[in-house]
Amino acid sequence: MAQRRRAIVLGTVITAACATIGPAASASSTSSAGTTAIERHPEGGAYSGPVQARLLGTATVSTSLGDGQCGQSTLNGSINADGTGLTFTSATFGGPEGCGGDVSTVITAQNLPWTGGGVVYAPSGTRDGTVTIAGFRVRAVVQLFGGITCTFGGTLTASGYNPDNPNRPVPEVDEAQVAVNGAPVTKVSPSGFLCPATATVTATYALLGQSTPGVFDQSLKATGTP
Repeated sequence: MAQRRRAIVLGTVITAACATIGPAASASSTSSAGTTAIERHPEGGAYSGPVQARLLGTATVSTSLGDGQCGQSTLNGSINADGTGLTFTSATFGGPEGCGGDVSTVITAQNLPWTGGGVVYAPSGTRDGTVTIAGFRVRAVVQLFGGITCTFGGTLTASGYNPDNPNRPVPEVDEAQVAVNGAPVTKVSPSGFLCPATATVTATYALLGQSTPGVFDQSLKATGTP
């Protein structure tokens, strides 16, 4: 029974891993003292409109009971040219068999669209800025004991890297990247001991713009004044 309870917990916290895009400091576009501009890379010129975030590698969620992983995730939305208004209108997590290895887990996005996020150009250390995904909420249904449902939600913050930054987390991918580094997430429901109250998330996404309708291959770059 203890092993099954551990599997349930790991399956549910995968929800948070897959839902994550982004995370090291607040990326609210209103928190910057400077300015932010989203540009096409490398040709230049302001960019606003549809964006797509694609998971690079795997996302890892850690709790006091163990770790879980998710290998697939895509989020679609839009952004303004000044970095404000980052919104996600759709989100998918996991493959046909769900997300997680210990048990089958079906993950679905909740309360879409996720609005109020943004990108801030604020170079610090190795990163070029911060990214916020606000209002996200996801639900996981774990296929044990007839199905157990847990929901997680909150605001995710991330570190942002330009495609020409040599310190980007996945150097072989020449795209803007959003990196979550041990970001906390919180259980929304239900109450009880089967769902963990908190977890930490580590994941990296590539963020691209749209070149033609439905084709996301436009490299993006954040610039401005810190």
